[in-house]
Amino acid sequence: MTTMQREPVTRVAVLIPTYNERDNLPGIVARVRASVPTADVFVLDDGSPDGTGQIADEIAAADPQVNVVHRAGKEGLGKAYLAGFAIVLERGYDAAVEMDADGSHLPEQLPSLLAALGEADLVIGARWVKGGEVRNWPAHRKVLSIGANIYTKMMLGMSVNDATAGYRVYRSGALRTMGLEGVESQGYCFQIDLTLRAVRAGLTVVEVPITFVEREVGVSKMGHDIVREALTSVTRWGVEHRVDQLRSVSGRVRGREAARDRA
Repeated sequence: MTTMQREPVTRVAVLIPTYNERDNLPGIVARVRASVPTADVFVLDDGSPDGTGQIADEIAAADPQVNVVHRAGKEGLGKAYLAGFAIVLERGYDAAVEMDADGSHLPEQLPSLLAALGEADLVIGARWVKGGEVRNWPAHRKVLSIGANIYTKMMLGMSVNDATAGYRVYRSGALRTMGLEGVESQGYCFQIDLTLRAVRAGLTVVEVPITFVEREVGVSKMGHDIVREALTSVTRWGVEHRVDQLRSVSGRVRGREAARDRA
């Protein structure tokens, strides 16, 4: 287990990727600013055709703690967050928050996630733990999410219950340790990928129960391609994990046999 000195977290950056979220963004930013007044907000807009970027600029013009990153086009959640992480590390923030713009992640619960950083390198706002809750989801979405997380635990040997969760906080030191170079995954898969990197780096991952609320305005960005990518990648990583385990066991057996022969 990697031992990291956990300094007090004073500078927090809340990263909010957006694509066509003009109706949701003002309320979410206002709630974040009210819940954690000392935090800075970074809106990462992927060239939204509905004018979300312009709305973000107007919010930022009235509030110096709100920043806008205009990206060339729709490149996906993963690349947006990686761009945000680069800013967090470059500007010396202590922690980075991942948060959706659609209202599904309640800003009022952010203080509890940040408080858990005292004993963690990564804090996940978890739905599928005791005290966690999902509101307004149809049964098939719950089955898909629970099934995906069970499959992920089984294949990757992780103890994390909600590896697909998108409401989370990383210490900056954790981001540096995890090795983000070469991350290409998106959506569900991006969250699983980074969780796996944190676990394999020996970092401490803590899950805090949250209430997840399905969006009321706008259209979900989750499609079949995102689910397919997650299934394919988790299966590949799981096979690699099992192969590594077998090689490790085989190596120990050969070592014992060699020692016995020398004796």
